[in-house]
Amino acid sequence: MDDVQMKMGVGSEEISGIVDSIVYQNSENGYAVCVIEDHEGEPITAVGILPYLNEGDKIRATGEWTTHKTYGRQFSVLSFDRTLPAEEGDILRYLASGAVKGIGPKTARKIVEQFGGDSFDVIENNPEWLSSIPGISKAKAEAIGENFRSISGSREFMMFSKDFFPPATAMRIYKRWGAASVERIRENPYSLCGAFQGIGFKRADIIAASLGLDQASEHRVEAGILHVLSSEASRNGHTCLPLDALCDCALSLLFNGDVSRREEMLDAIERLGAEGRIVLYSDEGEKKFAYHPYIYKAEKGIAENLANLSRLCPSIGEGDIGLFIERSERESGITYAPMQKRAISEALRGGVLILTGGPGTGKTTIIKGLLSIFRSLDFSVCLAAPTGRAAKRMSEATSYEAKTIHRLLEMEWGEGNDPKFIRNESNPIEERVIIIDEASMIDTLLMDALLRACRGGSKLILIGDGDQIPSVGCGSVLSDIIASEVFCVVRLRDVFRQSEESVIITNAHKINMGEMPEISSKGKDFFFLERSSDESVAATIRDLVTSRLPKAYGRSIVDRLQIITPSRRGAAGTEAVNAMLQAALNPPSETKREKKRRDVVFRTGDRVMQTKNNYQTEWSSLSGETGFGVFNGDVGIIESIDDENEIVTISFDERRCEYDYSMLDELEHAYAITVHKSQGSEYPVVIIPLYHCAPMLLSRNLLYTAVTRASRMVILVGGKDVLRTMIENDYHAERCTKLRRMLESEAQR
Repeated sequence: MDDVQMKMGVGSEEISGIVDSIVYQNSENGYAVCVIEDHEGEPITAVGILPYLNEGDKIRATGEWTTHKTYGRQFSVLSFDRTLPAEEGDILRYLASGAVKGIGPKTARKIVEQFGGDSFDVIENNPEWLSSIPGISKAKAEAIGENFRSISGSREFMMFSKDFFPPATAMRIYKRWGAASVERIRENPYSLCGAFQGIGFKRADIIAASLGLDQASEHRVEAGILHVLSSEASRNGHTCLPLDALCDCALSLLFNGDVSRREEMLDAIERLGAEGRIVLYSDEGEKKFAYHPYIYKAEKGIAENLANLSRLCPSIGEGDIGLFIERSERESGITYAPMQKRAISEALRGGVLILTGGPGTGKTTIIKGLLSIFRSLDFSVCLAAPTGRAAKRMSEATSYEAKTIHRLLEMEWGEGNDPKFIRNESNPIEERVIIIDEASMIDTLLMDALLRACRGGSKLILIGDGDQIPSVGCGSVLSDIIASEVFCVVRLRDVFRQSEESVIITNAHKINMGEMPEISSKGKDFFFLERSSDESVAATIRDLVTSRLPKAYGRSIVDRLQIITPSRRGAAGTEAVNAMLQAALNPPSETKREKKRRDVVFRTGDRVMQTKNNYQTEWSSLSGETGFGVFNGDVGIIESIDDENEIVTISFDERRCEYDYSMLDELEHAYAITVHKSQGSEYPVVIIPLYHCAPMLLSRNLLYTAVTRASRMVILVGGKDVLRTMIENDYHAERCTKLRRMLESEAQR
């Protein structure tokens, strides 16, 4: 037996030995519990992602020692190497374990007795020799050899990839590409980009460099161009890029901006266009833009389907519209303002309506009026919003069920963690009227999916605040639709909830108009606490959350407040404030379980946020309803941490989800969140730190969006200079899209 050796590393240790037994193994994710035997026969329990492990394997693993509450001391594996055993006794143990299909304990003994230390070589390279052993036919010998070569392929790939990927990722690659995995990666490492979640251009570029691939290879240049398009879509919201900009970005990424390669880059772009791997689009000025094909298809689909809805929807008679509005006023006891009447009229008259306005301008009143009128006409209606919180708020305001758009479209997940919507052009939404709130949050891909599921002749009403920051995903869908002037847009400007009721609303409109909010008077729902340094901003927030607010309003207020920051960085950014408030509100305790991931400690009772769309996560509710999908921006509470099964249970409002430890990379603490992550949500109390961060984040629409997230109280903490800077900075990051142009073209047909 090999000695079990332990070497101290930087924050890790190393063990090596022979796998004596497999206690548990999950074939789906590679998680295993095994016992490794040392030279004295003493067992070591090792746990972690150990795919394709077999008894008798010789293993060397890096990780750390931990103590399990039930099972005691064990070694948590972070990475590992393995080889086939060389000693006859270990070879016999390996073959007798059933690792090779067709070989049991008796057959294993016969093989080792006949071929000794050459047994593996015979099985792999000369399996026909096995037929000389009684009980093994020629057909069975070939089958044994084929199965062993398959196992060897997985072992070869795991060894090849150990310096490139964690074991779980290597397992996913091998499951999809099989024995060809090594050859495919050696030939073109960039083929990994997009094929496997979590492997992007930068990772592939490191692999390519280690394999000695030419930096100027076509594979690298083409992958770099595609990466720029993807990166600009995800980071900056651009659905397309002008060819000059794409070329400059790609040159910077690939060749440190070497302009002498510009023609080479333009040729590669044209080649990708000719092959259909990107779409080259020309506008009226013959300027060319490059798209990822799926984004181009989505943007074009939005334009076509909106135009079809507008053309095909039957109109209600002009004389009847007035009667319907009058009856709705009598039944509700409300007299609609002129713009509210116009909004209801346009919704009844046409197929597409955009209703936009700030807080307190009567959008909910219009929705209620439309619901009563459409129901009186026996028109089936559905309400939806981009996020669960926005849908819940819509339901509470209208007393009518609202769903998330994903649920409305009956989202399922497909291979590769891609969303699949059951509702589409072949199986459209049944309702005749679709009302969508918080439409400014809808990105290009989701809007395309929604419109594909709208049946011909149905009505679509999009409600949103055009002055808020744009969607997290790519595109400027609501802004582009409004700017195209193709469809009816009703803008609500009159505020119906007066200043004596809500200073929040008054100040939100002041901010939106570029005016300083009222911060000198002692209001009941809008406060400004001036602080001179960023550090004092953070300290004041801690004092508010842990002491001042609970003393004034009770401990329960802590669960109803949210800190919303302009940035992740800085003394009062989400990273610093989250660490500070976790320590203050949810400190370590013997009664609380913990799990450390990426130098972040997750603890029972922590408030956490999902940071990316995950369409595969299953959830269940207290009512017994089940479904799939947890989405970017969802906030929940860690209910329990189960080390034995490596499961973290999180409650997202009414949905309860189980995360295995590998999914913790998708979570971050949510005591404080960024303005972008707060979109579509509403909180009773919002605290906004005003501190010095990146100038582009100190903008008017960012502050306006943060303030309008609050329903009962806003507390600004920081400097007047920062507040004034944000209000005076009317910077809007322009997103490069062609939706407006496509909408205008469709209207001219």
